[in-house]
Amino acid sequence: MGITRTLDVNEVLARQESGELKRRLRARDLVGFGVGIIIGTGIFTLAGVEAKTHAGPAVTLSFVIGAVVAGLAALCYAELASSVPTAGSAYTYAFATLGEVFAWIIGWDLLLEFALGAAVVSRGWSGYLANLLGLPQEWFGEEATVNVGAVAIIAVLTVVAVLGIRESARVTNVLVLVKVAVCVLIIAVGVFFIKGANLTPFIPPAQPDESGASVLHQPVVQAGLGLEQSVYGIGGVLSAAAIVFFAYTGFEALANLGEETRNPRKDLRIGILGALGVCALLYLAVSLVLTGMVPFTDIDTSAPLAAAFDAVGQHWVSALISLGAVTGLTSVMMVELVTIGRIGFAMGRDGLLPKPIGTTHPRWGTPHRMTIGGAVLIALLAAFVPITELSDMVSIGALSAMVIVAIAVPVLRHKRPDLKRPFMVPLSPALPVIAALACLYLMLNLDVLTWIRFAVWLAIGLVIYFAYGRRHSRLAVKE
Repeated sequence: MGITRTLDVNEVLARQESGELKRRLRARDLVGFGVGIIIGTGIFTLAGVEAKTHAGPAVTLSFVIGAVVAGLAALCYAELASSVPTAGSAYTYAFATLGEVFAWIIGWDLLLEFALGAAVVSRGWSGYLANLLGLPQEWFGEEATVNVGAVAIIAVLTVVAVLGIRESARVTNVLVLVKVAVCVLIIAVGVFFIKGANLTPFIPPAQPDESGASVLHQPVVQAGLGLEQSVYGIGGVLSAAAIVFFAYTGFEALANLGEETRNPRKDLRIGILGALGVCALLYLAVSLVLTGMVPFTDIDTSAPLAAAFDAVGQHWVSALISLGAVTGLTSVMMVELVTIGRIGFAMGRDGLLPKPIGTTHPRWGTPHRMTIGGAVLIALLAAFVPITELSDMVSIGALSAMVIVAIAVPVLRHKRPDLKRPFMVPLSPALPVIAALACLYLMLNLDVLTWIRFAVWLAIGLVIYFAYGRRHSRLAVKE
């Protein structure tokens, strides 16, 4: 059936010289994109949500677990991104190592991940904007029937993303400066309002379910099925880790910018590993400050940090946090939209999606059709679907992609031992295998409903692949 045919790595490398995408990004731009997408909902929204619903003060430990797993995956991404710089990221890596059907699955999966990620962030952005300007919650809050604020910001950023990668980078870099400054302010001021009582017990005991049995081992399965129950204990920490892992997933977006980077073999690995390390430290510090300032049971899940500083009388900090959240989350959405465009472009170029998607605008040099199409999907999701349901799906999408990337590292080393590798994962294949197993373990801590939705999305994707992609693939045409 040809579903396991693979791309020639030399052909992938030759695409870098095609000139379809413009090489306009430098190392500092990649760092800006990395911090721009990683620091966002994880700090400004998810830290508070997961502290209240799953982990308590131990949400900090959840961020540590997420950072370790993300770090292992980042090493694998760094090797592949520096060896095979491409617009397709994990999709192209899978195509060159495991085969076409696996590439389709991972590409389809990545489109889901970044579309849902942008939708999550746009809803968080809308909530903080309402907090900052006193806007009506029925239009901008998490309880809104139609979240007007989320749709509006996606529309504006889509225009910037279509106009050009350089313009997107400039906007992102400015927003990142504001966002990092606000994070430092949160830590510097909030540390003086930490109370030891709020951090004790650090890991709250597991809560019993309605039958009186402990939910230590299956906390999210029950919460995900709508029992409206907060769960703690070690199970809650692991469940929160699986969800807040979403906060780290942005680093993989950098791997999609290989064809737009001036010196990809050097700058990509610096951008991926450097941005992840800086952001992990900020996540840990901010989550510790948040849970130390306010009892975790009293955290406001709409705008956790702003509400926490309001609770201790620091209203001026609250206003700056809302401003920082609005600007910071804007940069996340900006990078998400750019990434979706590049993944769809790569799949269209290979024939797995319609050919027009794999073309760029003659003047702006951006994959405008895919960017606009992805934005429409994001706006629909952001308008109607709550943050909690979206974030679970983003995590499972990101984790499954990282499993494939980790597997691809030793496979590509075996198939192409001669390939130039500016960066190599140490202790391969042991470390990539550990990374894959760690990601899989976090996936298993997500709820049943998330797995069902994920399976449905993959099933729809496979129907599209066998009905269209398999026959129209560029490799199928060659055959």
